[in-house]
Amino acid sequence: MDFFIQQVFNGLSLGAIYALIAIGYTMVYGIIGMINFAHGEIYMIGAYTGLVALTAVGVGGGLPLPLLLAVMLVAAVAVTGVYGFSVERVAYRPVRGGPRLVALISAIGMSIFLQNWVALGQGARDVAVPYLIGGGVSMELASGFVVTAPYSRILIIVVTVVLMIALTLFIKYSRMGRACRACAQDLRMANLLGIDTNRVISFTFVLGAMLAAVGGVLIALSVGKLNPFIGFIAGIKAFTAAVLGGIGSVPGAMLGGVLLGLAETFAAGYISSQYKDIVAFLLLVLILLFRPTGLLGKPEVEKV
Repeated sequence: MDFFIQQVFNGLSLGAIYALIAIGYTMVYGIIGMINFAHGEIYMIGAYTGLVALTAVGVGGGLPLPLLLAVMLVAAVAVTGVYGFSVERVAYRPVRGGPRLVALISAIGMSIFLQNWVALGQGARDVAVPYLIGGGVSMELASGFVVTAPYSRILIIVVTVVLMIALTLFIKYSRMGRACRACAQDLRMANLLGIDTNRVISFTFVLGAMLAAVGGVLIALSVGKLNPFIGFIAGIKAFTAAVLGGIGSVPGAMLGGVLLGLAETFAAGYISSQYKDIVAFLLLVLILLFRPTGLLGKPEVEKV
């Protein structure tokens, strides 16, 4: 039971990262019905941008830790927002009216391009990330087992919860949020009613990129290393989380990310760390077989 509590905490922190990335997948699919397979690379670019910003400011520059983190996050969000906008304009908008297979190939090509773009600029080897957030909270249970919660993992959970609440309120009450919901319900009708659908779609790509960038910076600080290929696996797992929760549903992406993080952590803890990646793909197969719409997804209704 004690080990179980430790794994629950680890799974929640990992699931929070998957949820941040999965929201980008689910928002894009909910509006234009396409999967942005370059989204994982945006997450990776966000992590690298945070590291570059940290290097430019300097770890020993005298800035307090909260300000250092703010500089990393602001830089990552700003740069990845531009990348998200560019991906939509270059890889999606020109092929949006064509077959979905064309858009899929375009997204995969963009993913490969971004991987190699970063590998050429930063090198293909692992890069160490300075250890900024040390320490943690330890709690000894009655059995003598010590449950450890590193501050870096606590920060991941807290930031993710705050962002999820802010995103929910934004989508529900803001003008752009209402426009996003209208486009998700019927893109053509929203356009006829005067909504600038191209602007809404671009905004969706930018917002998803920003959330992924936050996840990239936080996990880089927690893990302590980066390479240009971390986005591929993280993107596939986040896509699995989006499908698990219900592709097109923002609450579903949150739920799917948490469930996937817990499942992967328990597999690593109780079976073997070598099997943790298998869990994500096994869940994807099972959910596609038995509930293709996901846990919170709704079946598509053909409009005639």
